[in-house]
Amino acid sequence: MALLEELKERSGSQCELCASTEDLQVYEVPPKTVVGLDRSLLGCGTCVGQIENPDTTDANHWRCLNDSMWSEHDAVKVVAWRMLSRLKSEGWSQDLLDMMYLEDDTLKWAKETGEGEEESEKIIHRDVNGVVLQNGDSVVLVKDLKVKGSSLVAKQGTAVRRISLDRENAEFIEGKVGPTQIVIITKYVKKI
Repeated sequence: MALLEELKERSGSQCELCASTEDLQVYEVPPKTVVGLDRSLLGCGTCVGQIENPDTTDANHWRCLNDSMWSEHDAVKVVAWRMLSRLKSEGWSQDLLDMMYLEDDTLKWAKETGEGEEESEKIIHRDVNGVVLQNGDSVVLVKDLKVKGSSLVAKQGTAVRRISLDRENAEFIEGKVGPTQIVIITKYVKKI
């Protein structure tokens, strides 16, 4: 069964955020390191458009999160937390955030995009050329790297797809080289 059909079945063919039944589409919740039913939600064009473009955010539209933040699906809770964090200057939004509870791993996922953090608090990851890296980006190694704890040598020119960023250190990213998940220092990669 296609992901769209599974999401329609799970949600009753309505947006899992605002309950609209029009212009429904799959929204894969970043970072897109794993794709599937558990990392996606069914959203309407209005919700997905505002999630992806913060400049178009209409605070009143998101009052629907009062209901959807209690969803049993982590992807929905993560997006609700991110949108409430984006709107935390609204009094009602902060009240909902204060009521919301997320398991530790779900909260970590919600915080991975840096949504709701002040610009001065955000950690910026940059490649060897100073280009900003995001979760899910693909990079290429600019030099041979020995992988600590193994005999593996990651060769220069090796592509590392769907990286994830270390939220506490701007110099570290994670990605798979072959079957092995490794930590890579950002000064040894170039964004593709």
